[in-house]
Amino acid sequence: MDENQSDIEIVPDEESDAVNSLDPAVRIQKLKDDLKKSRDERGDYLAGWQRAKADLINYKKDEGKRLEEFARFATGDLIGDITQVLDSFDLALKHAMPKDVEQGIILIRSQLEDTLKRRGLEIISALGQPFDPSRHESVGEAESDGPEGMVSEELQKGYSLNGKVIRPARVKITKKQ
Repeated sequence: MDENQSDIEIVPDEESDAVNSLDPAVRIQKLKDDLKKSRDERGDYLAGWQRAKADLINYKKDEGKRLEEFARFATGDLIGDITQVLDSFDLALKHAMPKDVEQGIILIRSQLEDTLKRRGLEIISALGQPFDPSRHESVGEAESDGPEGMVSEELQKGYSLNGKVIRPARVKITKKQ
């Protein structure tokens, strides 16, 4: 036996023996049928692979959006706690103090508020607005000549973070005299 030859014997299967013994026209038709079947299978596999690839791409996009959304609102509790510090600054500014101390407090408060605004914090405007239970919390009523159901007094500022209310504004609303 030659060095390049293998010890493996190639044994034709029964189907190929049957095909080889057929008339050449029948053999050609059988080969065409096999080729068509192979092309159809290839198309099915390709379509399945393309669907799986599209599903993966969509999953990555959806997961990225979900994580981004989670990151935006994960800090909501922390920012909610920091808004209490803004309230403390407002309370301090209502009392008499030296002018330079007052200016320092105003500066620190505005820096803190600007930082929070860059993170998506918004102050809920209430005064003079119609009462909105999704953005305002009524803690009382005040008699007025104006239209009923309007916010007449803001007792505590409300805040929203990226469009989601993290603390409603505490307000008094108008009622008819």
